[in-house]
Amino acid sequence: MMKNIVRNLFPGLLVFLVALPLCLGIALGSGAPAFSGLIAGIIGGVVVGAISGSHLSVSGPAAGLTVIVAAAILQLQEYPLFLTAVVIAGVLQIGFGLLKAGRLGEYIPNNVIKGMMAAIGFILIMKQIPHLVGYDHDFEGDEDFSQLDGENTFSEIILAFLKITPAAAIVGISSLIILMVWELKSIKKHSFFKWMPGSLVVVISGLVYTQVTQDWEGWKMASEHLVNVPVVATIQDWPQQLQFPNFTGLFQPKVWMVAITLAIVASLESLLGVEAVEKLDPLKRNTPSNLELIAQGCGNIASGIIGGIPVTSVVVRSTANISAGATHKMSTILHGIFLLISVVLFPHLLNAIPLASLAAVLIFVGYKLVKPGIFKDIWSQGKIQFLPFLVTFIAIIATDLLKGIGIGLLVGIYFVIRRNFKEGVQLYEHEGNYLLRFQQEVTFLNRPLLKEKIRKIPSGTSVLLDFSKTERLDQDIREIISDFVVHAPHDQIQIEFKYNQRKSNFQTF
Repeated sequence: MMKNIVRNLFPGLLVFLVALPLCLGIALGSGAPAFSGLIAGIIGGVVVGAISGSHLSVSGPAAGLTVIVAAAILQLQEYPLFLTAVVIAGVLQIGFGLLKAGRLGEYIPNNVIKGMMAAIGFILIMKQIPHLVGYDHDFEGDEDFSQLDGENTFSEIILAFLKITPAAAIVGISSLIILMVWELKSIKKHSFFKWMPGSLVVVISGLVYTQVTQDWEGWKMASEHLVNVPVVATIQDWPQQLQFPNFTGLFQPKVWMVAITLAIVASLESLLGVEAVEKLDPLKRNTPSNLELIAQGCGNIASGIIGGIPVTSVVVRSTANISAGATHKMSTILHGIFLLISVVLFPHLLNAIPLASLAAVLIFVGYKLVKPGIFKDIWSQGKIQFLPFLVTFIAIIATDLLKGIGIGLLVGIYFVIRRNFKEGVQLYEHEGNYLLRFQQEVTFLNRPLLKEKIRKIPSGTSVLLDFSKTERLDQDIREIISDFVVHAPHDQIQIEFKYNQRKSNFQTF
């Protein structure tokens, strides 16, 4: 226990620093109180982290739910009613887990998951560039192409470079340089650089800059470019920041509709998140997907009861966790504890952290997800692997996470059907003798292909119909073969059959 705490202390601290502005930004972007995002972050770390079977996944408020949460709050017109929907969603997620619905995540192909991670990395870089140079109009954690401020991902970058804030740009660019230097092999040879994470150095450097320049006109960091945690004057005032569900919503159909939507979307995002984390885990450990749904459900019940927005497994914070060297879920739990302690005891210190420092950390995290080598590796696997990856990558950037995954899945399914269509029936020729080989399962999709192959067999030849690998033939295929067998003598075609040792699971011809 103590060993895991010590080894995962710094990763937990780094994830806390990354999570802090994201929790606030996502809450504000959703139209919810700022504290609701912090509550969700704390619950995602402590409650979900303790129950989940994932070693490295981090849960908290997710950008993918921003639009749904904002629409739900407007629809219900009362935040306590929305909290009731969050609690119901949590109960439904526990039900999904008990019904073993977690296996759905296992049906997402690897190339689609990799496309998702690369897209998240790219979006992270693009969205953080404006914050890096001090243009903080869009809220932290936004992942949508079209933004609430009327801009899009690319137009925001152009505006950012037209309206650079010098102080923020100095902090942001110097932070990127520190992170790049910290990754050099020659630097990593020294024990201090192995022990001290570069991301933590970046945050400390930003804090130092803020304190040193606070009286320097023209160089000091304006408050809008700093983390903005709500400050509660005394411990006694904390209960006033909490909101609670209005359980009269249990009898309102519109609350249940919101709850069902939240449960389904949050569950899908969580399953995708843990699948992505498994790919990034250096030890390639598996996560019990049904237990993950139960953990997320418990988290949403806890979050909704004390005023938090919904939680899911989130790839960005999980990737930061892995990049920081986390080895155990203790880092996730610690990040939630750090959120709680700092918000209660040190809000003024948190409010001196420049957003540009955190933007540099997130850009570095994004780069690790979208490195050119990833594209090269998947390209080398052939177009059947590369095209679903690329389509998923582009679709997520242009739309959102779930739509992009859906489009990528459709492309992947198309290639599976196409491959099955091409390989279900194969025709070989050798010195006037033909071999018509059938694969393990031949379906109605192979009808055109089978007819095409049969037409290529000339009169006066011999044909071996090889069913040695075949376990199942659709009725459509049987009829085509039966017609071929009946007409073969008329075309002077001799037919032989080859079955597996069990004489096949279907009747012979």
